[in-house]
Amino acid sequence: MRAQNGVQPFAHHCRVYYEDTDAGGIVYYVNYLKFMERARTERLRDLGFSQSTLASEGLLFVVHSTEVRYHAPAKLDDELSVTAQVIELNRASLKFRQQVRRVADDVLLCEGQFLVACVRADNLKPRAIPEALRTAFAEQGGAGTSTAGE
Repeated sequence: MRAQNGVQPFAHHCRVYYEDTDAGGIVYYVNYLKFMERARTERLRDLGFSQSTLASEGLLFVVHSTEVRYHAPAKLDDELSVTAQVIELNRASLKFRQQVRRVADDVLLCEGQFLVACVRADNLKPRAIPEALRTAFAEQGGAGTSTAGE
């Protein structure tokens, strides 16, 4: 998947373990959400921010809503590439487009969009995304910015 501005989206690689599968040896559908969560967290880390540091500064990111489509199954021992591309950057939220692909054949297994809100850790009320983080996402993520819908 390529971003509109030609920047390759961030990708996190992971492996399917036995614990990720159901009785049929197929990745249980909810586990794709876990893989995507890890990719978003690693995207933050890649930009120089950690969830634990942000939390200690009173900031949390929480999933507000999601839309996911499943296309093909992943199986035990598959290596997966999970992208995390910011496609919309607002004052207090980000929208990610994510895909899960099998590395061996580049088959799209699952894709989705996630609206992630920035909230205060003490009361879970919306708060502005810190300017340094906004700048990092805008420069590295190729995201468009908006102020609507906040």
